[in-house]
Amino acid sequence: MHSSEPFGNQEATDSLNDEVRSLVAELDAAQAELVKLREEHLREHAELENTRKRQAREVEMSRKFANERLLASLLPVFDSLEAGIAAAHGESVQVREGLELTLRQLAKAAADSGMTTVDPLGETFNPEHHQAIGVVPVSAGQQPGTVAQVHQKGYLLNDRLLRPALVMVVKSDHD
Repeated sequence: MHSSEPFGNQEATDSLNDEVRSLVAELDAAQAELVKLREEHLREHAELENTRKRQAREVEMSRKFANERLLASLLPVFDSLEAGIAAAHGESVQVREGLELTLRQLAKAAADSGMTTVDPLGETFNPEHHQAIGVVPVSAGQQPGTVAQVHQKGYLLNDRLLRPALVMVVKSDHD
């Protein structure tokens, strides 16, 4: 019997070692799965945050430019009121003042929506905001490449061009 006991203990030890190896392998697999799930969670969380930020930017852009079509359709009204004021110099004071008041109210409502005027007389020509419709010769006090006349004001909506200013530019030496 003595000879079988050590043999029996060896079998028990081997069986126990196999079981431990099996449990260690299961633990390693579970830990690898946990790492994989954590990485997936982090990726999905980052993707969700990016989607939230993108949607917030889109909502902000929609809000900033929601009135773009309406304001663009009102630009001829601005032009007409300004032309009416220019033509009303010989008319009654009340008519001219009424037109000026109407223009100021309309301009305030447009400014409250983020619209600004581009009236570049005397400024350096900027092709991003101005459209040159011609050139004029250099005269006293004018610098080449500057705006000499504004035929039609331009407009920006929250720093995005709504309509370029139509201008005449002082002729440069290169023209």
